Amino acid sequence: MNDSSPIVEVQGLVKHFPITQGIVFRHVVGAVRAVDGISFTIARGETLGLVGESGCGKTTAGRTLLGLYPATAGTVRIAGVAVHEAHGAELLAMRRKAQMIFQDPFGSLNPRWTISSIVGEPLRVHHLCQTEQERVGRVKELLGLVGLSARLVNRFPHEFSGGQRQRIGIARALASNPEFIVCDEPISALDVSIQAQVVNLLEDLQARFNLTYLFIAHDLSMVRHICSRVAVMYLGRLVEMAEKDELYDNPLHPYTRALLSAVPVPDPLVERQRQRVVLQGDVPNPAHPPAGCYFSPRCAEAKAECRTAAPPWRNAGGGHMVACHQ
Repeated sequence: MNDSSPIVEVQGLVKHFPITQGIVFRHVVGAVRAVDGISFTIARGETLGLVGESGCGKTTAGRTLLGLYPATAGTVRIAGVAVHEAHGAELLAMRRKAQMIFQDPFGSLNPRWTISSIVGEPLRVHHLCQTEQERVGRVKELLGLVGLSARLVNRFPHEFSGGQRQRIGIARALASNPEFIVCDEPISALDVSIQAQVVNLLEDLQARFNLTYLFIAHDLSMVRHICSRVAVMYLGRLVEMAEKDELYDNPLHPYTRALLSAVPVPDPLVERQRQRVVLQGDVPNPAHPPAGCYFSPRCAEAKAECRTAAPPWRNAGGGHMVACHQ
């Protein structure tokens, strides 16, 4: 990393989806608290992993961060631009710097467009090429960067495998020369044999173009491989964040310990001897979260204080942040 200053600054980000009733006259009766006040920064050239159970709000956080969803509260700044306050040319310039790789390589590509049109669309929107010939040449160059042949530009998405489609999605994200990319579980829909190839590609591209990633995933082994820091999310809130080795070797939050205990160990002897942390009960309803610590109903270490007061976000030393009363 040549520049350690944050390219992404998130402060108190909240995203609630309203719950409505009625057919003709609809009225709001509540809200699903998908993201409930998260704060973090990402330095230039860094990869921050965002992990947690399905439904904890990881994807919503990534999309709200980029302005694909309007924020309910809080602020997000990317390369100095306030995302949810930007309009017109300023918003377009921000979108050029910040892109997203989507989880579903099948649903994220327009089936009626050729690969040339899909990858070339950011070039057209941001006026990065003067002529059609220049645009097609740039598309072929981008396909080469992600390991695909330039001869495939006139084919359609249905003619490719899942791994190839995700490479096309990566090429599209690279087209506008971004500085920051949200990777929303980019390997979860792929075969295990292809996942490592895509992760290695992302690492190579990061080293080549000094990219910054927010890597959303639930595969904790892969997160430790690609990320420099890891943030753990539960029911819309961050519960722990630290350098990857510190988090994996010294987890402080009971939820983090439970997640890590579920990661299989390749050594059969170690796997048999280690102690699993099995959580009781189900994840609470995000429309009606519990009082105090959201994890308290499932936590074996919960005290009376945990059920009445939300734990503060504190520094446990060396930048290891945790939200826990323990």
